[in-house]
Amino acid sequence: MNLEDIAGEFARNVAAQTDAIMRGDRGKGGDKEAKRYVAAYKKLRDHGEAGRDALARLLTHSRMDVRVYAVTFLLSDRPEQALPVLREAAKGEGLIPFEASQALKYWDEGTWKLDVD
Repeated sequence: MNLEDIAGEFARNVAAQTDAIMRGDRGKGGDKEAKRYVAAYKKLRDHGEAGRDALARLLTHSRMDVRVYAVTFLLSDRPEQALPVLREAAKGEGLIPFEASQALKYWDEGTWKLDVD
């Protein structure tokens, strides 16, 4: 599987998790998809800059949830790319803009840490 495929897997699973949450399926559906996009992220992370480049290509994805999740995974390494996307997303209303605003809050406070090992 190439890096673009892995980034596509990340995007599909973020979208699937959001869709599950919107259907009210926070349990089995949402958790399963979250595990999958975290696994995809770890695969990308293992490829260093090339993996981050593949993830960064999702910053222009058509779905806001995919953009926001991609930037939260890139925020520590590429704040100059991530912060504008988060700021734009945080202007809206709903779950994803709220998540973007929370990430910005923690970043601004200096307490941001992605807890994915």
